[in-house]
Amino acid sequence: MSNSEKPGPLSTILEAIRAKRDRKTGSGKDIAELEASLLADIDAFDLDAAERRARREYLANSGAGMTDPTLVFPEIVPTQPPAKPIEGKPASAKSDSPPVKGDASLKVSSGLLDQLRHRADVRQREIHSALAERTSLNEAIDQSLKHLFFYLHELVQQLNIIKPDVPRDYPLVEKFELKQLLWQEGFADYRTQTQSAGALVELVSFSYHLSGANALHVERDGPSVERFRAMLFNYGLPFTCKEFKNERQYVERAEFEIRSELSVSARWRADFSKGIITLETRNLERLGSAIYTIQPQSVDQALLDDFGRLVMGQPNHFRELAKRQ
Repeated sequence: MSNSEKPGPLSTILEAIRAKRDRKTGSGKDIAELEASLLADIDAFDLDAAERRARREYLANSGAGMTDPTLVFPEIVPTQPPAKPIEGKPASAKSDSPPVKGDASLKVSSGLLDQLRHRADVRQREIHSALAERTSLNEAIDQSLKHLFFYLHELVQQLNIIKPDVPRDYPLVEKFELKQLLWQEGFADYRTQTQSAGALVELVSFSYHLSGANALHVERDGPSVERFRAMLFNYGLPFTCKEFKNERQYVERAEFEIRSELSVSARWRADFSKGIITLETRNLERLGSAIYTIQPQSVDQALLDDFGRLVMGQPNHFRELAKRQ
């Protein structure tokens, strides 16, 4: 019988099953041959190759992988161990591949990484130190503005009841000036950052209104009419204007009636980037605007009391206290 006609293990097993079904009992020789054949097939079976083949077929046919078998990722075959030298043939003393200088390259890389690691550590310490300093300074500004608001809120409440006169003259032009003004009403408020930004107080506003009984009557001619009008708008003074025009409708002269009413404001603004407080005033000590730069630590009880005296027109040292570092 040729190899092609030799029955395989499956045929032998089927024959044995058929014989048992027909109640035919094989000889001991046949059973021994069947057992030997099965054991040989088991020894020759390559489990790893079968597993890799099944995996390739699964990836090629399943929807989870690529449908084209040629596109399946190549398998990774474990590295084969080095072949043993043949008996009687000495192993080669030299290798065809150049020697790997692992130690030297590790030292160079380690030295570079150590330098970078040191620089990164220094930079991180600098960042953390700057952040801690900035946080501390921001909290100092926040506390100073809170202290300021509580003081101004109390100050305004008392002055709104007392309504004192403010003995300060506000020169306007030439002999004209606003004077003998009385406190009418004041207001204090504050504004904070958003919650995401820290909810720190960033602005404290303080405003009040003064008024007097007398009105000012001022005349202006020609081009000075518009300049004077712009100045009154800049100071926020209420006024009425009567114009006198020539035949060409050109304003030759104007009469201004200025009421003795004055709005005063002081805005204490946090500058977190510079670590300072900026005070922007309008019509506080004089008509017009002024700006002060104040350190957070300078906002103490002495400065607040002198600011209150400044508002009321009393002698004070607010400017000197505000310049402290």
